[in-house]
This record gives sequence, structure tokens and C-alpha cells, in this order.
Amino acid sequence: MFKGQPKGLYALSLANTGERFGYYTMLAIFTLFLQAKFGYTEAVTTQIYGIFLAAVYFMPFFGGILADKFGFGKMVTLGIFIMFAGYALLAIPTSAGFAGQALMFGALALIACGTGLFKGNLQVLVGNLYDDPAYQAKRDNAFSIFYMAINIGAMFAPGMAKWITNHFLAQDGLVYNGQIPALAHQYLEQGAGMPAEPLAKLQELAASMGSTGDLAAFSEHYIEKLSTAYNMGFGVACVSLVVSYLIYVGFRKTFKHADVTAKQQAAAAEAAGVHQAELTPAQTKSRITALLLVFAVVIFFWMAFHQNGSTMTFFARDYTTSEATGVTRMGFDIFNLVLVLVGVYAVVGLFQSEKGRGKIISAVVFAAALGALYYRYTITPDPVHILPSDFQQFNPFYVVGLTPISVAIFTALARRGKEPSAPRKIGMGMVIAAFGFLILTVGSFGLMSPAEVKAAGVSDTFVSQNWLISTYLVLTFAELLLSPMGISFVSKVAPPKYKGMMMGCWFAATAVGNYATSLIGYLWGSGMALWMVWSVLIVLCLLSAVFIFSIMKKLESATN
Repeated sequence: MFKGQPKGLYALSLANTGERFGYYTMLAIFTLFLQAKFGYTEAVTTQIYGIFLAAVYFMPFFGGILADKFGFGKMVTLGIFIMFAGYALLAIPTSAGFAGQALMFGALALIACGTGLFKGNLQVLVGNLYDDPAYQAKRDNAFSIFYMAINIGAMFAPGMAKWITNHFLAQDGLVYNGQIPALAHQYLEQGAGMPAEPLAKLQELAASMGSTGDLAAFSEHYIEKLSTAYNMGFGVACVSLVVSYLIYVGFRKTFKHADVTAKQQAAAAEAAGVHQAELTPAQTKSRITALLLVFAVVIFFWMAFHQNGSTMTFFARDYTTSEATGVTRMGFDIFNLVLVLVGVYAVVGLFQSEKGRGKIISAVVFAAALGALYYRYTITPDPVHILPSDFQQFNPFYVVGLTPISVAIFTALARRGKEPSAPRKIGMGMVIAAFGFLILTVGSFGLMSPAEVKAAGVSDTFVSQNWLISTYLVLTFAELLLSPMGISFVSKVAPPKYKGMMMGCWFAATAVGNYATSLIGYLWGSGMALWMVWSVLIVLCLLSAVFIFSIMKKLESATN
């Protein structure tokens, strides 16, 4: 998996890890911040969330066009500085009035523009490393490694968001409770006219934190301190971007040769008297058509997958018990997850090591990780209090843990000439994503609708965390079949002079899917039964799978 890869891959991957750590720290608390700070409804919150994600993933289209003209490396550097400005503005505590909202939206615009310059063009640089015939066969594995590096940053992000939130709340003698912000805003709006049941719940929660006085004062105080804690969480992204920039600049020599546009390549070849074969107009059209058809399908995957930051976070907050017990509680400590990953990679090393010494070291590491996990199981409190954002660490954890297994399986299939094509893997991923939401559908039977929860102030039933944990596992299987393979597919198939633009189109398709997450947000508060909300996503994933399998021959013939 790692053997024989160019050094530039690791430099670019680590630079992306730093940037993604900050981004996902922000995203883990973003919708919670919007509701706590400004009192937005779920519908408005998911609309803002969807528009922001759409902008983040649509701007690489323009970033790619600029990079095709001015150079990939220049755009990556500029993107880092613009993102830094955006995160810095988002970290400033403000009022909840017009000025505060204007500053927040301005910060989001800067983050989206900076990401547009950074994200797609960094991935083009990775792809360019594998235009070298010596590395061409390692392209898919390389993007799996690159994708794993992204998720290492994402895995630690929710834990950082949780620590920051708890740390700053504790300074004021407060603890996090996901029910308080909505109840506090409701009280500030309705006062004595607030329904009896939600009012009693707010009084109970306020008393649990030592407040026996004015509920309005407690509500304002809690909202202010929680919002400030979230601001500090956004500031983490500024620090991580500095680290990312230092890695990018410090190791630039390892990938500098890949920072070249099609125009620069043609000029260099002409100066050297070397003739470069070009695609015919028909071949260019065929490739672009194939890519656009794939982009149309992945829209629906990202629409479903990125429910993790909206409706799945709401499910964690409103329907999932906040106390984890038994073995399950171990998964909510990032250190435990790291030990599991150490064990997984020790097993991989045990099977892949060519020398006895390597196998012995791997076995010792595995035993040490297993022993450490058992020790931590004995000392970890039972139960453990969890936050809604904690669930978002499971998807990147699964990506990092399952990537070597995925690579090993497809490498073995490739040796036998039976590895599925990238479009076929994408279709398989859509089917698996449908199964992921089937788990949540089953887990939601008998639960109150979101509208009923809002009216009552709290759900009458809370379910096990394992429903969400299992859903994230299945969705990760789907993601590994779709995302890294799709990025690799674009870098391989895109006509050379449109590489930046086509990578931007991949993200533009992701952007459309991200915006479409808000449509599910509208269903969330519409009065529809909870299990029916997830069923809509099942149907969309299955229809997308049927579509891509129906055009499979056309896709595979266009890319051969």
C-alpha cells in the first residue's frame, strides 16, 4: 500500500490533513452553533448548512479554472491565506444581531472561496505525480492513502470540538446539555407563555447547574457562554492552517515537478523537440460526457452522506441517549480509537511484512494495543456522558481503519484481473449507502416525529448509540467505494487541458449534493414520521444505483 509511493504524496497528504482537521472541527459544531447563537430553526439551520457546504464544494470549479491558467501551487497558497481570514472572523465572539450574523456569513464566504482555491488544486497536484509512467499503476492506492490522511484530521476534529466546548463552559460552572439552547430561546421569546412541559424541563436543567433565580438571566448566560465556546472551537482551524502551510512550504521540493499546467507541459515539450500526443475532439467529448454522467450520480450520494452534520446530528441530540455504557462507551474516547487503529495496522503489518523481524514487531505492537485497550476499559467511568458532535469521529475512524483492508481486497482482485471499474465501484457504493439508512429507518420505528419533539420540548424515548454507530460504519463502506475512487477516476480520465476544471466539476457535483441536504432538513420539521425521512434517502440512493448500472457500458467504453 505504502511501498514505492513518491515522497510528494505524503507531503501533500499531510498538508491536507492539517487543513481538514480545522475544517471538520468547525463543521462538528457548526449547526449546533447556529441554533445556540441565533436561535435558528432546524429548517433554517439546514438551509444555511446546505448553502455553505454547496459553496465550499462548488468554488473548486472556479479555483480549477484559475489554476489551469495561473498554476496549481499559487492557487493552493492563496487559498490557505483566504481560509485563515475566514476562520479568524468566525472565531470572534459577537452579538446575535444583524452585525453578528453579517460577520458570520462573511466569514463563511471567505472559507468557501479559500477552500475552492485549495482543495481541488491540491488533489490535482497529487494526480500529476502519477502521470509519471513509473507510478501510474499506483494511482488508485495513492488516492486511498490521500483520502485516509484527510480522515485522520477529521477523526480528531470532533474530540477537539468537544474538549474546547467543555473547557470553556466549565470555566463558568456550566456543562453542555443539547436541550438547553432551544428551550432557552423559546423562553426568551415566550416568557411566561411558554408551555408547561418545556418550562418545567428548563427549570430542572437550570437548577442542575446551580441556577435558582431568573430563568431569563440563566438562558441568556448559557447561550452567550456556549456560543463563545463554539467561537473558540472555530479558532482551532486557524492554528491547523498554519501547520498545514508550514508542511506545504517546507516539503515543496518533493512535489514541485508536479506543479505544472497542460500549457506549461506543452511549452516544455516543444522546447525539447518532443511531440506530445493529444486527444481528438471526439475523445475529449467522450471523456467529458462520461465524467458528467458520474458527477450526476454522486450528487445523490453526498446529499445522503452529509446528513451527518445536520439531521443525523439532530438525531444524536434529540433521540439518542447521552450516556454511553459497556463496550460502546469506549468508542467515544479518541485515544481508544487510536489504539484500535494501531492494532489494525499491526495486523496489516503482520501479514504484509516480508521478514520475520517485521512480523515479530507487528505482533508485539498488536499485543500492546490490545493490552492498553483492556486497561483503559477497566479505568473508564461507566457511564460516559457524550455530546452530539462525538458521533462524527466514527466515520473518519472507520475510513482510516478500513482503507488498508479495502486496498488489499482490490489489489488482490486486480492481480486476478477482476477488479471492478471505478464507475462500477460507485454504483456498488450507492447500494451500500441505501443499506446504511435502512439501519436508521429500523431504529426510528416508534419514535416521535421531529415536529412532536419540538412541541413537547423533549423526546419520550431515547435509543442506543449503536444505531448511529452502525449507520456510520455502513456509510463508510459506501464512501470508500465512491469518494477516493471517484477522485482517482477524474484525475485519470480528465482531458489534460481541463484537469483543474474537471476536478472542480467533481466538487461542484458534491456541492449540489451538499445543498440538497437542506431538502431533508425541510422534511425533518414537516411533521413527517422519522422513519419516513430516512426512507426518502434510501429510495434516492437506490435510484442512483440503477441509473449508473444502466449506463455502465457507456462509461467503461469511454474511459478505456
